[in-house]
Amino acid sequence: MTTYVSEPIAISRSGYQRFIVLALITVILAVSTGDRATLSIAGPGISKDLGISAVNMGWLFSAFSWSYFIAQVPSGYIVDRTGAKTAMLISLAGWSIAITLVSGVGYFAYPVVALYVLRFVLGLLEGPVTPASARIIAAWFPSDERGVAGAIFNSAQYLSLAVFTPLMGALFHYLGWQHIFSVMGAIGLLLAVVWWLAYFAPGRHPRVTKEEIAYIKAGGALTDVGGEKVKGDQPQVSARQVARQILTNRMLLGIFLAQYCISTLSTFFISWFPSYLVQERHFSMLQAGFVASLPAIFGCIGGVSTGFFSDWLLRKSGSLSLARKIPITIGLGLSATIILCNYTDANAIVVAIMCAAFFGKGFGALGWTVVADTAPKEAIGLTGGLFNAAGSIGGVITPVAIGYIIDGTGSFHGALLYVGLHVIGAVVSYWVLVGRIERFKISKVLPGPA
Repeated sequence: MTTYVSEPIAISRSGYQRFIVLALITVILAVSTGDRATLSIAGPGISKDLGISAVNMGWLFSAFSWSYFIAQVPSGYIVDRTGAKTAMLISLAGWSIAITLVSGVGYFAYPVVALYVLRFVLGLLEGPVTPASARIIAAWFPSDERGVAGAIFNSAQYLSLAVFTPLMGALFHYLGWQHIFSVMGAIGLLLAVVWWLAYFAPGRHPRVTKEEIAYIKAGGALTDVGGEKVKGDQPQVSARQVARQILTNRMLLGIFLAQYCISTLSTFFISWFPSYLVQERHFSMLQAGFVASLPAIFGCIGGVSTGFFSDWLLRKSGSLSLARKIPITIGLGLSATIILCNYTDANAIVVAIMCAAFFGKGFGALGWTVVADTAPKEAIGLTGGLFNAAGSIGGVITPVAIGYIIDGTGSFHGALLYVGLHVIGAVVSYWVLVGRIERFKISKVLPGPA
C-alpha cells in the first residue's frame, strides 16, 4: 500500500485567506443544495394544486439530475478552460434566475411542462459548482489540510438542509409554496455579487500574504493550477484523450462507482424524505420541515468531524489510502442503518435512526477530498465533472425508482431498502476496486481529434 510521506515544512502557517475562500465555496454549495431541494418541500403543495401523481413527481425530481448529469463533463472542461471565478459566477446567477421563475409556473399554459423545463435548466446551470470547487480546494489547500477543507465543503449540503428546510417549510406554511422559490432565488443573486467581488485565485489575491502562498505550495497545493485561467494551465492532449485515460483507470472508476451509490442516500433526502415524513409518518408539512433539519444537522457534524479525523489519521499512519478509506467505511456502514426504519412504528426512533444514518453519510463523505487527492492536476475540473456525473446518475435513477416502488407497493419500505443496499455497495467499491489512493498522471500522448 502506498504511503504518504510528508516533507518537513519549516514554513509558518500564517495567513487565513484560504479559509475565507473555503467559506465562500461552502456557502455557494449550501445555496445550490437548498435550491435543488426546493421542490421536495414545495412538492406536496404543487402536487395538490397541479394534480401530480407519485410517479410523475418522481420524474420531476429527476429532471434536475438528468440535466446535472449532462452538464458535468462539459462543465468540468469549461472550468478548466475559463477558470473557476467566471464559471461560478455565470452558474450561480443563472440558476438563481431559473429558481425564481419557478414561483410563477402557475401562470404558464402548461405549468407542469414549465416546471420540468425549469428544473432541467437548474441542473444544467448548477453543473460547474463542484468541479470549480474541487479545483479551488486543490489550488488553495496543502495535502494535510485538504481532508478538513473537503469535509467542510461537503458538509454544506447538510448545513443547507438544516438551515433552509425549516425556512422553506415556514414559507410554505405561512405564505405558500411559490415564495419558497422567490426567496431562494433572491438569496442566490445576492451571493453572486459577493462571489465576484470577493474571490481571487492564489496568485492574484490582493490580501494573501507571501508566507501563506509559500506554506500552501510547500504542502502540496497546486497553486500553479490557480482557480482562474492561467497560461499553460490546460493539458497538452485533447479532452477526449484525457477523458479516455481517466475513464480507464481502475482507481478513478471505483471512486466514481462509489459516488453513484452514495448519491442514492443524498437524493432520497432532498427529494422524497419530506414526503416520507408526511405520507408514511403522518407529520404536518410544517413539522416535516423542522424534523427534516435534524438529520441534516447530524450530517453536518459528521461531515466536519471526518475531515479532522482523516487528516489526523494521515499524519499518524502516513497512508493516504487508509486515511480516506477508514472514515468512508465507518460512516457509510452507519448510513446503511436507514433500513432499520422499516422495523419500527415509533416516529422518535425513526428520527433517531435517520440522524445516525446522516451522521454516517457525513462522516463517510470524503469523495471530493479523494478527487482532490487523485485527479490529474491538468484536468481537475474534468475529473470532478466525471465524478459528479457518476453521482448524478444516482440522482436520475433514485427519485424515479422510489416513485415506482411507492406507486407499486403503497409504502416506503422498499425505498429504504433500495437506499441502504446502495450505500453498502459504495463501501465495497472503495475496498475492491479503488485500491491505493494516489494522484493519477495523464500520459502525454500526441493530440488527436477533440
